[in-house]
Amino acid sequence: MRCRISPKEASTPRGLGLGLAIAALVLVTRPLEGADPEPTFARDVAPILQQNCQVCHQPGSIGPMSLITYEEVRPWARVIRQQVITREMPPYHYDTGVGIQALKHDRRLSQGEIETIVAWVDAGAPLGDPAELPPPAEVPSVHEWSLAGDMGREPDVIIRTDPFDLQAGGQDTWWRPVTPVGIAEDRCIAAIAVRPSPGGRQVVHHANSDIWIQNEEGEYELFERVSEYALGKVGEIIPPGACRRLPANAQIRWDVHYFPGWLEEDLAGDQVELGLWLHPAEYEGKFHQDLRAYSLPSDLDIAPNSIVMSQGFHSFDHPVRIDSWQPHGHLRLRGSSLEIYYPPEGGAEGVGVDAGRTELVSMVSNWNAGWHTSHIYEDEVAPLLPAGAVMILTHWYDNTAENPMNPDPTQYVGWGSRTTDEMSHDWIAVTHLDDAEYQRLLAGRKAEDQ
Repeated sequence: MRCRISPKEASTPRGLGLGLAIAALVLVTRPLEGADPEPTFARDVAPILQQNCQVCHQPGSIGPMSLITYEEVRPWARVIRQQVITREMPPYHYDTGVGIQALKHDRRLSQGEIETIVAWVDAGAPLGDPAELPPPAEVPSVHEWSLAGDMGREPDVIIRTDPFDLQAGGQDTWWRPVTPVGIAEDRCIAAIAVRPSPGGRQVVHHANSDIWIQNEEGEYELFERVSEYALGKVGEIIPPGACRRLPANAQIRWDVHYFPGWLEEDLAGDQVELGLWLHPAEYEGKFHQDLRAYSLPSDLDIAPNSIVMSQGFHSFDHPVRIDSWQPHGHLRLRGSSLEIYYPPEGGAEGVGVDAGRTELVSMVSNWNAGWHTSHIYEDEVAPLLPAGAVMILTHWYDNTAENPMNPDPTQYVGWGSRTTDEMSHDWIAVTHLDDAEYQRLLAGRKAEDQ
């Protein structure tokens, strides 16, 4: 389904566009109420930056400035104030107050933390008592694996692309090497992360990897997607009891999309790495989990100076659990949502909604093409769908001058792989259940609510 409306007729979805801009302007120009009137950097602000910002804003990392010391932070105080009010930073774009809010690796600041930073800046950004400064944090290096802390170890298998040379200032480039995995027995994957090189982090638009296996004739064919990486994504953790299968003697076929236009110097021999944490050989996950691109209509036709809405619908003939949701688009995508329609017959009463009703599960109304976050639901709230339930995926595209990411609102925009084209799909990790497991999970949630 697609519809086109003029900008004057468009009503913004839950904070999209003009409403967000007005709210940000109001908040930037007046202090927030309820905050500590005299917070200091040493006592109040430094711990927030350590916990939420320094992983990127440290020397040699992807942040444009270091935010380790007071002397480094103070010149950027007003910028930090505006960025946290509009929730542009930390770069985790997921709406508050609607849908599921319990997420793993949630980088959003709490409202109290935002108010503390605003009050500190409004008070003149004082250092306070240096004796109250927290000890320097052990900030993870950009070279570390994103899930090493969660898993307690380095990946069991690391698969690298062949080296690739990039010319500074170039156009969209794709690199599609094939790499053997080197595992001689079937295993279940526990977690997945992708690590671009330090020099390539800014120019890897995405890095997709598929598992290919040999058929009976000895020819390799697609088995399934193993991962999808884009800047901002932590990785995928497969829930207990599920299995993302890695077949023996498989190959990884890469699809790495570079945009080297940001490079100031040529990048020689760049490699992207795929890290896999494996369950023990005896582990048998009863339920299969997969990661797929669930599509919206691909016949996008976004006229100049227009706003377009697109929707896609997907259902299953068996119960499933949605483990993570990651909308995908380019420069004109401004908002995205995931809703579930529960059929009149199908056991929806166990998931907190009435049968025959639609539930808003997740929404991003301030999409930023620079950060493609996978929103991983906490295990106890991951959506449970009975057979026949429908996932409703909605995207809003803004091809007007009101979109700050829009390079040219006078151009028609259609579907395509280039950064200046558009795309329309959501990456969703799904665990496929049987009726008995679905009922067991429902019963467990009912017991917790009592």
